[in-house]
Amino acid sequence: MIWSNPPIRIGKAALHGLLANWLARLEPGGEAYLVVQRNLGSDSLQRWLAESGWAAERFAARSGYRVLRVSR
Repeated sequence: MIWSNPPIRIGKAALHGLLANWLARLEPGGEAYLVVQRNLGSDSLQRWLAESGWAAERFAARSGYRVLRVSR
């Protein structure tokens, strides 16, 4: 399991590379929970995850933050 507030401000290419590396470490059935501020691109990150083959859903939302659950 991975819990993270990923460093969104490092740029999309660097973020996507970092997340691809992290998520590849999940075992089958493993999950990652990513806390991302809505106005910093949580919805576009969720789309990118889904387009990259990950099961990604909005697990929770509150006060402008989203928690994305990503599963293998």
